Amino acid sequence: MTQKRVVVTGMGAVTPIGNNLSEFWSALLAGRSGAGPITHFDASHHKVKFACEVKNLVPEDHIPAKELRRLDKFVIYAMISSMEAVADSGLEPEKEDLTQIGVIIGSGIGGIEVLEEQHEVYLTKGASRVSPLMIPRMIGNLAPGHVSIKFGFKGPNTCPVTACASGTHAIGDAFKVIQRGHAIACLAGGTEAAVTPLSVAGFENMRALSMRNDSPETASRPFDKERDGFVIGEGAGTLLLEEYEHAKARGAKIYCEVAGYGMTGDAHHVTAPAPEGEGAARSMQMALDDAGLNAADVQYINAHGTSTPMNDRNETAAVKTVFGDHAKSVAISSTKSMTGHLLGAAGGIEGVLMAKAIADGKVPPTINYTTPDPECDLDYVPNEARELTVNAAMSNSLGFGGHNTTIIFKKPD
Repeated sequence: MTQKRVVVTGMGAVTPIGNNLSEFWSALLAGRSGAGPITHFDASHHKVKFACEVKNLVPEDHIPAKELRRLDKFVIYAMISSMEAVADSGLEPEKEDLTQIGVIIGSGIGGIEVLEEQHEVYLTKGASRVSPLMIPRMIGNLAPGHVSIKFGFKGPNTCPVTACASGTHAIGDAFKVIQRGHAIACLAGGTEAAVTPLSVAGFENMRALSMRNDSPETASRPFDKERDGFVIGEGAGTLLLEEYEHAKARGAKIYCEVAGYGMTGDAHHVTAPAPEGEGAARSMQMALDDAGLNAADVQYINAHGTSTPMNDRNETAAVKTVFGDHAKSVAISSTKSMTGHLLGAAGGIEGVLMAKAIADGKVPPTINYTTPDPECDLDYVPNEARELTVNAAMSNSLGFGGHNTTIIFKKPD
């Protein structure tokens, strides 16, 4: 069977540094941090009192108020970013065979805010007062569910749940669905809204979060020797992936082509990566093989780069394993230094920025990079964006449980 070509024709973003594609991309290139004191709840009794929150978003500008009452924040973010992606693509759903358009949007945690809220109701008011909407608001698959209902998209509809790899798995899965001819287009990405009391408590007590309460803006410092943990973030990123001939026939603009997809498991530890990034290296190599590319063909890597000691060291080792001598020449950045770590949504917004890097010939920086780490000695595009012709770009996402996934985009031939 002849494999279909797949391209990116539309994108949308809701992030801690911008609530649409233009704002997000401009903030990335400016090196702007989205970190600040937590406002979603009273964090005075928490060890960590800051996060990368979505700011100044007015959901009522996008979704009717009556409908909003039935939605958790993670669904709202997914819907708003998806609406932007469809509008950006110029796709007119009423003119399409809706059975051939899918929605694959991942979430690592789903509606934890409504779970915490309704658990409190249960404890204080009793079982009879728990909302009948709790389950439909909470479960992760309701993000793609609501998006599909919004547009009437009746094609493949799933929700990968692979922790911090969820968004990239969603993009890769959508790529393969279209490549095999099982859909002509698919909304794909990730969404998360886990800046909540219970979630922050869990992450801080496992010592995964940065403790720099006195300087939130400089807390996320991937690959820097002084890194001490990630900064939790929230938001969503969605791409419209489309079969190339279909996109061409309707005169769509094309940001880039989806070229390769890799995914592996560490089978090592619940939270720690495999030594020397062995699983991540296999994922990267698998994506290169799937794309028919050599490591030297890649100009830019958007690293998982969480700002935790183990992740950054092991991901650097994995890049060296796969890229060999070329590892020193490839530009690498972790945009989590600005957005924080959006968990299941990270791969979604990072897929968006990869497509923009290829289309615009610019790569965002790793900010807060001040003290080099001898074990992290590659080119991390420190502190300032860089103009760079990007013919092929790679993005890594590595999740708790040993989930590794890599996606490769390239300039369309």
